Amino acid sequence: MGWVLVLVCRIVCVVVLGLLSSHGLVVQEQQLSRDFYTDSCPNVERIVRNVVAQKLKENPTSAPGALRLFFHDCFVEVGGPSWEVLKGRRDGLISKASRVAGNLPTVNMTVDQLILLFHSKGLSPADMVTLSGGHTIGFAHCNEFMYRIYNYNKTYQVDPTMNPSYASTLRSACPREGLDPDVVAVNDVSTPTAFDNAYYQNVKRGFALLATDQILYGDPRTSAYVNLFATSQDKFFNFFGLSMIRLGNAGVKTGNQGEIRRDCGVFNN
Repeated sequence: MGWVLVLVCRIVCVVVLGLLSSHGLVVQEQQLSRDFYTDSCPNVERIVRNVVAQKLKENPTSAPGALRLFFHDCFVEVGGPSWEVLKGRRDGLISKASRVAGNLPTVNMTVDQLILLFHSKGLSPADMVTLSGGHTIGFAHCNEFMYRIYNYNKTYQVDPTMNPSYASTLRSACPREGLDPDVVAVNDVSTPTAFDNAYYQNVKRGFALLATDQILYGDPRTSAYVNLFATSQDKFFNFFGLSMIRLGNAGVKTGNQGEIRRDCGVFNN
């Protein structure tokens, strides 16, 4: 997915930065808006949409990662729900690996920990369950779920919330001896390449790959949303767009708090 991110963001960053600079607007203070680039680069959404669509056509497995483009102020349409991205978000001026821990979910978090983490970003439990639905596409490496299928605890060899036949299939793909680190399992065993609500139906049946997905059905603070979205794909799509907008408003940097990079992977200076 990295090549899609670099290619698309490089196109956007170079085009937009060049246009903004020519108009003397690089450090202008402005909040996020739907029409942030209307004057400086009116075709930016079409440019990015066309590039992303072509790359996804060439390599459909890049679709999960395409969602991450959202966090880089790019504009994505990968099927399923759609929403209008609020634009103008800048890249930060600090980038350190040490700042990642505690700011992103991990596969062994409890519901309490997840709720606190999302709350710290201004997101509700409903947003959390909704955004977890992004796992309707994508995959995970064996080391992210092997503890669920081998020696789970003193009582159970396998996580009792996981469907036994599903666990057996995962054991075949991810043996303890001679494990290939490149092997992955799809998040959604029903419709792995479609952005739909099958993820929630799988969670209810014990077919969630990651523990942080499965536990959403076992907690009353989150299970109601799992049931709702499993029943209605339309409601899931509606919630997803709204939650992505709220996520896009978390930790916004505008004006001289950040920069529009020429190359998304490198600071301008």
